[in-house]
Amino acid sequence: MSALTHHSVRTVLWLAFFVAIIVSWWMMYAMATQMGLNWYGARVGMMDMAGMPPMDSLQMLVPMWAIMMIAMMGPTFVHTMTTYEALMRSANGTWGGLIGVVAGYFIVWVVFGVVIALIQAGLMRLGWLDMFGQSTGLWTTAALLVVVGWFQFTWIKEVCHGVCHAPMQYFLGNWRTGTLGGLRMGLGLGAFCVVCCWGYMALGFVGGSMNLLWMGLATVLMVFEKLPQVAHYVMRPVGVLLIVAGLGVAGRAAGIY
Repeated sequence: MSALTHHSVRTVLWLAFFVAIIVSWWMMYAMATQMGLNWYGARVGMMDMAGMPPMDSLQMLVPMWAIMMIAMMGPTFVHTMTTYEALMRSANGTWGGLIGVVAGYFIVWVVFGVVIALIQAGLMRLGWLDMFGQSTGLWTTAALLVVVGWFQFTWIKEVCHGVCHAPMQYFLGNWRTGTLGGLRMGLGLGAFCVVCCWGYMALGFVGGSMNLLWMGLATVLMVFEKLPQVAHYVMRPVGVLLIVAGLGVAGRAAGIY
């Protein structure tokens, strides 16, 4: 492949990747607007449900979460993609391999989106979440905050986070060539990433699953967690803040203040 062709392919692939992220965020904004919500999930208008399925149906929740996975997890994957690019010459990588890595990664996250959509549908029907995916009980909110905060200190978080923020080691130990090889590596990376970051998605039930402000904040935190220079300065302080917030909500639920 000539240098000009290589550059052209690279430009097209990266543009397509970022366009997919931008379009996903725009679709989430359009869905929030249609529900009468502003950018931080507050009701500001009338809900336009014309042509939309019920809020607790999988026809509504599965596409919503699938789009959310692309919008939120796309920016966090840039570091991994640039790492693969750095290995393309020395390890016989290809653009097809990179496409496979990206596809495998998002397949895992979309499957996780289906799982969390099923959970949300069930919790909405039990009355534990309102129609916008926000917890209806203070004790539930407190439990989510504390559990996710505690998870930031666990061994499994440390292991999976190590793969996410240092993908070079994963590639060197699991290298496969070609598109199918890339797909296999992407599936593995996606699995580690889901275990590492599931808590940020679960906390959507605290702020509301259509709260664009929370989605954006969670995305920024996950991006920081994957940056080698700052990762370890973010992970545990976030855990402390979540636990403190959870205890504060629990105190309110108990009527202490």
